[in-house]
Amino acid sequence: MQEEIGLKTSLLGYPRIGEKREWKKALEAHWAGNLSSEDLHAEMKAVRLNHLKKQQDAGIETIPVGDFTYYDHILDASAMFGLVPDRFEYDGGSVSLETYFAMARGNKDVPASEMTKWYNTNYHYIVPEIENKTPTLTANYLLDAYKEAKEELGIEGKPVIIGPYSFLKLAKHYKNDAFPELLTQFTDVYVELFQTLADEGVQWVQVDEPSLVTTIPEEDVPLIRKTYETLQKEVPQLNVLLQTYFEAVSHYEKVIELPVAGIGLDFIHDQGKNLHALQTHGFPKDKVLGAGVIDGRNIWKAKLKDKLVLLNEVQNYVQNDKIWLQPSASLLHTPVTVENEPALDATLKQALSFADEKMEELRLLQELGVGESKAKDKILADNEEIFTALKEKGWRKEEPDTATSKGVSRTLSYEERRKKQLEKWPLPKLPTTTIGSFPQTRDVRRLRARLKKGELTRSEYQSAIQSHIKTWIDHQEEIGLDVLVHGEFERNDMVEYFGERLEGFAFTKNAWVQSYGSRGVKPPIIYGDVRFKEPMTVEETVYAQSLTDKPVKGMLTGPVTILNWSFERDDLPKQQVAFQIAEAMKEEVSALEDAGIEMIQIDEPALREGLPLKREDWPTYLEWAVQAFRVSSSYVENTTQIHTHMCYSEFQDIIDAISALDADVISIETSRSQGDILETFENNVYDKGIGLGVYDIHSPRVPSEEEMLHVMRRALRVLPADLFWVNPDCGLKTRNEEETVAALKTMVTAAEKARAEVTS
Repeated sequence: MQEEIGLKTSLLGYPRIGEKREWKKALEAHWAGNLSSEDLHAEMKAVRLNHLKKQQDAGIETIPVGDFTYYDHILDASAMFGLVPDRFEYDGGSVSLETYFAMARGNKDVPASEMTKWYNTNYHYIVPEIENKTPTLTANYLLDAYKEAKEELGIEGKPVIIGPYSFLKLAKHYKNDAFPELLTQFTDVYVELFQTLADEGVQWVQVDEPSLVTTIPEEDVPLIRKTYETLQKEVPQLNVLLQTYFEAVSHYEKVIELPVAGIGLDFIHDQGKNLHALQTHGFPKDKVLGAGVIDGRNIWKAKLKDKLVLLNEVQNYVQNDKIWLQPSASLLHTPVTVENEPALDATLKQALSFADEKMEELRLLQELGVGESKAKDKILADNEEIFTALKEKGWRKEEPDTATSKGVSRTLSYEERRKKQLEKWPLPKLPTTTIGSFPQTRDVRRLRARLKKGELTRSEYQSAIQSHIKTWIDHQEEIGLDVLVHGEFERNDMVEYFGERLEGFAFTKNAWVQSYGSRGVKPPIIYGDVRFKEPMTVEETVYAQSLTDKPVKGMLTGPVTILNWSFERDDLPKQQVAFQIAEAMKEEVSALEDAGIEMIQIDEPALREGLPLKREDWPTYLEWAVQAFRVSSSYVENTTQIHTHMCYSEFQDIIDAISALDADVISIETSRSQGDILETFENNVYDKGIGLGVYDIHSPRVPSEEEMLHVMRRALRVLPADLFWVNPDCGLKTRNEEETVAALKTMVTAAEKARAEVTS
C-alpha cells in the first residue's frame, strides 16, 4: 500500500498534556508528595503509550518518539548531556528525578534555571547552562523511548531531539568566542548518541534545528555544515531529518545541500519564502522533504482546496515517494481534540482542528495528493461549506487592512507628565508595588466553579470576591507596600477574563495547551471582530480603592498580549486584530479613569515573544505593536499614570520600542536572567519609571533580604533612583499566601534599606 500512495504522513511531536490533563495531574500529585516516583513513572508511561496509540490508529506512518517529557524537552537534553549547574551539587551519572525537577522549579535552597519563551510561541523552555562543562552522554532517553514504542506497540518510531546548533543557540553561560569549540564538543556527543540509535536499528532521527529559521550569522554557516558532515561521516547508516519550523529557513540553498537524508520545512508560517526558494533553487532528488502543509500552531481547519494547490506545487519539484506530509510544527502548540468541546457553537466547532483532527487532515490531504480519491469533489465541497457557513454568521464584517500605524500619542511628554504625577502621588523614593495578582487558593477557584454551576448567585459571588480583596488590601497595608492592587481574584486567566467580556472571542472547556512545566492554558479563540461591550474591571478596582488611602492600580491585559496568547483569526492581518483589541481596551481604560482610578497598568508580557524570528521583519512588527499599546493607553489625563509589565524578555534589541510605548512606569521580569537585562541599561539610557523584578515568583523559595538588596543595588548603579520602582518578577497567582506574605515583607524591608542608602 505504501508504494502505491508514495506520500507519507508524519508528525513532529504530539501534545503531552493529555486529553484530560492526566500528565499535569500526575506531575502535580508527585510534587505535592501524593504520588511516588514509581507511580509517577507508571502514570507517565500510560499517558505516553496512549498518545502513541492514537497516532498509530490515525494512520500516521512516521511517528515521533522522545518528544514526550516530564517537564521540558530542552531540559531533557540538558540532563541527558550532564549539563547540571554546579549549584545543584550533581556528581555525575544519570540525573535524578529530584535534581531534574529542581533545575526546572528550584527548591528551598537553590534557585531554578532560567525559563524563557520558545522562539515566538507561548511555550517556555528551561535555558541550558553550559558553565565550562563538557557535555557527556549520561542517559539515553531517545533509545529508551524508541525501544518502548517498538516493544509495546510495534511502532518503528522516529526519535526526536533538539539539534546541536539550536541547543547551543538556546543555551547561556558561555563566551561567544567559545561557540565553535563547544559546537564541536556537542557534535561528538550527538555522534555517540546517534551510534547507539543506529546500533538498535533506528532508521530515522528527527533533529530539530529551529534556529536555522532565525537570522543566521554568516560565520555560522560553515560550522553548521561541519556539524552535519561529522554526523553523516561517523554514523552514515542513520537517516537524519533536519527539521525546521516557525518560519522560512535561512540560507535555503546551503541548507538543502547539507549531508542529511531529509529536510523539514514550514510552508505555513514562512510568508511564502520556503515555497519561493523551492521554486527558485529546487530540491535535491535524493532527499526527503518534510512538507509542513497543515498549520501546527493554530486551530482552524485547513482549507483543503488551498492545501492541495500548495501540495501540487511542491510535487512539481519533489517526487511523491520523497514527500512526508506534516504539520508545520510540533502539535505541542495545539489542544488535543475538538471532540471534548460540546458547548461550542456548532458552526464554529466544525471550523476547528486540534491535534487529533490535524492527523485526519493529513490523511485526507494524502488521499487527495495522490490523485486517486473518488470522493475528491465531495471532500473539497464539504470542506468549503465549513468556511461558507462561518462567513454567513456575520461575525466577520471588517475587510482586511494592512495598515501598521495609528499615529497616537499622549498630549504631554513623559518629563512634563512626571512633574504632574509627582504632585498628585507623594510616593517615597523606590516605591514598592506588586505586578497584579495574588494567590488563587482552592477556595477562590471553587467560587468561580460554583458560580458557573449556578450554586451561587452573582451577588453572593461578588460578596465573596470582595472579602478576598479586603483581606489582601489589609495584607498590603500591613506589609507596607506603597501602591496596591486588588488581587485579580475574579480572574481565571489574564487573557481569558477579558476575552469573555469582549465580542469576537470563544472559549473552550478542555482545549488545554502546555505553557511551562505542568502549567496549562486555554487560549481564547478570536473568531470574529473584537468589540467593547461594557466595563470589565471597574467594580472590583473601585471597591479595592474604597478600602485604602493608598493608590490602587487598575489591572488590564494589553492588546498585543491578548492577541499573542489567543488563537487568532487567519483571515485578517495580525495587526488589524491587534488594533481591534486596542480600541476595546481603550474604552476600558476610560471607564477606569472615569471611576477615579488613575494608576492603570496595561500588561504586555507577550510583546517580545511576538517578534518575528528574522530581524529584518522586526521594524514592521514593533511599529504596529507599539501603536496598538498607545491606542489603548494614550487617551487619558496627563496625571493618570500608565504602567506596563513584561516577562521573560531580552530587551537590549528592542529598548527603543519599549521607550516608544511611552508608559510612565514599566516593570520587567529579571531575576532568572541573572542580571543580563541590567547590561541593557548599562549601555542604553532609559528615561522613564522602571521596576526590575527583585525575586523569582516561579519558585516556592523565599529569597533573603540580602539577595533582593543585591539586585536593587546593582540596578541602582545603572538606573536613576528617582525613576526606580521595586516589585516582584510577575504576578503572584500561583504562589501560596504564606510564601507571598513572607517574600513581600522581605522585599519591603530590603527596599527601605536601599532607600536609606540612596537618600543618605
